[in-house]
Amino acid sequence: MPQQAKPQALEQLRNVGKAALADFSRLGVTNVRQLAEQDADALYVRLMRETGRRHDPCVHDLFAAAIHQARTGEALNWWVFSPARKARQAAGAFPSFES
Repeated sequence: MPQQAKPQALEQLRNVGKAALADFSRLGVTNVRQLAEQDADALYVRLMRETGRRHDPCVHDLFAAAIHQARTGEALNWWVFSPARKARQAAGAFPSFES
């Protein structure tokens, strides 16, 4: 199987649309190289703190998928990351919003 080329722009990432681009912009993430250095938990917590509200945990899954693609070039759907996040939620090991 040939290796997929890494996207050069955030807009080229499989799961990134207008809302995700707005979130990344708010968080100061402006390019794929910068995204590859991020942590999904940290981005998710920062987004909740900066907006002052809880966000759907699927946003975390999207962050995880986008970071994975930025690092590896492998474009996976965001819901591939949901089972691991749900297991962490069940174990009480997933970040939560506390205002």
